[in-house]
Amino acid sequence: MHALRAPVAFDGTAFIPGGATVIVDADTIVGVEPYDCAVPVACPVTTYDGTLLPGLFDTHVHLVANGELGSLERAGAMSDDELDATIGRSLREEVAAGVTTVRDLGDVRYRALAARERSEPGLPRVLAAGPPITVPDGHCHFLGGVADGPVAVEAAVAERHDHGVDVVKVMASGGMVTLGSDVFGVQFSPADLHLLVRLAHERGLQVLAHAHSLTGIRHALAAGVDGIEHFSGLTEHGIEVPDEVLGHVAEAGTVLDLTLGFDRAAFASMPAPPPGVQEAMRRTGLDFDSAYAARLAVAARVREHGIRVVSGADAGVGPLKRHGSVVLAVSDLLDAGFSTAEALETATAGAAEACGVTDRTGRLAAGLAADVLVVDGDLRGDLEALGRPVTVLVGGVEARA
Repeated sequence: MHALRAPVAFDGTAFIPGGATVIVDADTIVGVEPYDCAVPVACPVTTYDGTLLPGLFDTHVHLVANGELGSLERAGAMSDDELDATIGRSLREEVAAGVTTVRDLGDVRYRALAARERSEPGLPRVLAAGPPITVPDGHCHFLGGVADGPVAVEAAVAERHDHGVDVVKVMASGGMVTLGSDVFGVQFSPADLHLLVRLAHERGLQVLAHAHSLTGIRHALAAGVDGIEHFSGLTEHGIEVPDEVLGHVAEAGTVLDLTLGFDRAAFASMPAPPPGVQEAMRRTGLDFDSAYAARLAVAARVREHGIRVVSGADAGVGPLKRHGSVVLAVSDLLDAGFSTAEALETATAGAAEACGVTDRTGRLAAGLAADVLVVDGDLRGDLEALGRPVTVLVGGVEARA
């Protein structure tokens, strides 16, 4: 048994007045007590100057990609050994940034799912979707999840259920890393997308839809998906998300992962944006700064409508989205008008709820896993301190370097 103590503490939903002492026994939190509480004599206490909080979630990662340009596109041709090595490096980079749970939404041959089963001490716990379901030549077809027509859709859902995935991922629009896919349009017929969602729900699985385009967002909502990834609102005229769409999202209880958190410094240092990003900017008439400002404006309106948001970075997909960058996605929410506590909740208790693991992790609470993060600074007034982790525990085990 040991304890961690800090003058500032966030329990996953709110800051704890006066800080806290978190008592850990093996892999479990057994007490969340006042800062100055007395602890058993045999319980050593480590006192920090910063902030205690639950380990972070990144709800949208690609463990098979290492963040280099083209790495996701190359993953489908890699051997299992190469994939496993990349996944291991990705997990180490995530945990070094304070991430203790990742949700993988872009696997190859279920290798991220295999990492979930291995569950190595000191590395993030893994939730996994398997290869995303897409259409022939559609977004991320190179990851191996192509399904063409209702028979193939049924087989794809059954295969993922048989493998024991945590969630089903479907591509409802094209994507920027897949040249030739239509990032402004839709993928799958309405009938096939409805079928996919119904079959997944019958098997107790949530469905998350990739949707950059406004038409893709509407397509996914009409099919009854549980969550939408990106939610960019791309149209030929720019970024547009009408109030009626936000009202539909709120009424349906659909969870949004806006995949913010672009590394702006990395973008500024690139000789040119990735080809897919260049094409999207050309067609919308936006540059990077104006596009990002428009996305933050959408995020602000999402908050005003009371829509549930989780933080995922699309980590690994390219140089602008390195593993561990979910801290940037959380920080971006401040610019969209979220309070510090609201922003932190999207990567802690709120993310745990959306992922269906509130009985395991996501909060500083007795009986939950000892997934604990200590950062150097007072998060109440300095959210950038989230990027300065001091101690990371995953199930009570210190993070693996």
